[in-house]
Amino acid sequence: MITERTIVFVLYAQAVILDLAGPMQAFTIANEELARRGQPAHYRLLTAGMQDGAVTTSAGLRVLVDHAFDDPALADGCDTVLVVGGPGIDQAVLTVGFLDWLRQQERRVPRLGSVCSGAFALAEAGVLDGRPATTHWSRASELASRYPAIRVQSDRLHTYGHGAEDDAHVFTSAGITAGIDLALALIEDDLGPSMALAVARRLVMFLRRPGGQAQCSAFLAPDLERAPRLAGLLEWLPSVLGQSLTLEQMAEQAGMTPRTFSRVFAQQVGESPGRYLERLRVEAARQMVQSGTSSLAMVARCCGFGHPETLRRAFHRHLGVSPQDYAARFGLSRAG
Repeated sequence: MITERTIVFVLYAQAVILDLAGPMQAFTIANEELARRGQPAHYRLLTAGMQDGAVTTSAGLRVLVDHAFDDPALADGCDTVLVVGGPGIDQAVLTVGFLDWLRQQERRVPRLGSVCSGAFALAEAGVLDGRPATTHWSRASELASRYPAIRVQSDRLHTYGHGAEDDAHVFTSAGITAGIDLALALIEDDLGPSMALAVARRLVMFLRRPGGQAQCSAFLAPDLERAPRLAGLLEWLPSVLGQSLTLEQMAEQAGMTPRTFSRVFAQQVGESPGRYLERLRVEAARQMVQSGTSSLAMVARCCGFGHPETLRRAFHRHLGVSPQDYAARFGLSRAG
């Protein structure tokens, strides 16, 4: 077993502080657990910025980085590079030399990953081409449309692993707190399941969260700037979820032929009208189930599923759990 791993967190102006602090705290707790067992620390944690000095995060907290990203000292014994996410990522990728540096890290370090929208830096560098990837649910369709060579999996918590689909060399994680899920997966791989479980207990969270990031997403808000021809339809759909809606009816509401509607919808929204409608219905049902004020039969009717079994199958497709399990885990009271 490797005695020490150096993990470098790459941040920039307007990075999200939790993308950095969450995973860093998980690795720190692993070191503390090792110390309690009389063992040396396993993780050496460093930060790198676009240049030396302080970085102002999106929350206003300033972080004094250890190195600039292109500091040659970072190459010594570096095991893992993690690019954090944040609203500043699109500006960060314009930094001279940064994308070339990421390409070098892909060839040099055993593990290169991202947290949340940090995936856009890896995507722009081309190191995600042909690989599965995820990011924050609100930017997943943008990642897919901008980088068609990437196999975007929008509801994954992370893509780290050793299976045919996952990658232990280049990987990504979903929105914000999913960076901690990724850190737990790395800790489990490095130090074993018992250590990862001990860290998860200290963090008061699942070692492996059931389902995907859609479980905790906000109500789907259409990006009207990206779908100007569909603005009226997208604002109308949440108000009629209980009705039986056909493709033809949605096309008529949008003022298009069904064929044109299907093409424009896929281009501007990033998925088919049927898939989008089902996600809207699942999200509305999720909120009703979480409130615990309605039976599952009532939820199914109000959200357009008609029957609880149809609702159950949709929950499994989108959230990875049944409505009953979701209610037990997240509900204010148990839905019957």
